[in-house]
Amino acid sequence: MSIAFTFPGQGSQAVGMGKELAEAFPEAAAVFADVDDALGERLSDVMWNGPEETLTLTANAQPALMAVSMAIIRVLETKGLDLRSKVSFVAGHSLGEYSALCAAGTFSLPDTARLLRIRGNAMQAAVPVGKGAMAAIIGLEHDDVEAVCREASSLGACQIANDNGGGQLVISGEKQAVEKAAALASEKGAKRALMLPVSAPFHSALMAPAAEAMREALSSVEKRDPVVPVVANVLAAPVNDAGEIARLLVEQVTGQVRWRETVEWFAANDVTTLYEIGSGKVLTGLARRIDKTVNGIAVNTPADIDAALAALLA
Repeated sequence: MSIAFTFPGQGSQAVGMGKELAEAFPEAAAVFADVDDALGERLSDVMWNGPEETLTLTANAQPALMAVSMAIIRVLETKGLDLRSKVSFVAGHSLGEYSALCAAGTFSLPDTARLLRIRGNAMQAAVPVGKGAMAAIIGLEHDDVEAVCREASSLGACQIANDNGGGQLVISGEKQAVEKAAALASEKGAKRALMLPVSAPFHSALMAPAAEAMREALSSVEKRDPVVPVVANVLAAPVNDAGEIARLLVEQVTGQVRWRETVEWFAANDVTTLYEIGSGKVLTGLARRIDKTVNGIAVNTPADIDAALAALLA
């Protein structure tokens, strides 16, 4: 029986996130100040005051979500939590993998903020607006969704981007192909096939220019082996070598986020509790749908932190 920390991805952002933490804990305020310094701008002002459309921009949402996660980690550590002795694994959903790696000591906080700014800008710039698309497919099995993507790929790139579990998959690629795949999914009996209001086709082959940008960025940043293994998105298996982690982060830009398999791996390896460290409760909800033997606990308020510490330090 062991514990893992998970870290949320894009979509969990909300105006005001982290403000209560900064007001309650000087360690949290210091994280937000360090991220602002690393980026050379007041990202914290956008996080706390909006406007929402500015926070939602990929280049802002990615480092902002990481900052909230790391603010919580720093508070937990200051109050006596030793990650290495209390937590068996870390994992993060897409950009959350960077938060997990920062928490585990692979990257410094300033470097993580800069890497995510580069990643957000590169992902946004990789595909002209209107060329790519993403769609959520609800109520079909993974193999069925893979089949409709294959069929639709005669019109262009189309693949599974996220396997979120509970019959929720997200597909990504060229707009015409994704629209075709969504229509085919409906014909196959999907409960819903919904085009998503996103700015780029994330986790698809169209992101190849962004993958190259991340290869270059990751090659020049200092990396350490994580103090606890990270369960990597593209493998759904643990990794603890810094060089391999960097290679997998490049692969992650165009590859599938295998979140269902990640939670299933946790359940099969005696992880009984997943603490979701950061904004929102998306991963906690997904864990509940994927495997009911795994207990998901969201940690994002001062009260949540107190409750988590009481359990973790007992």
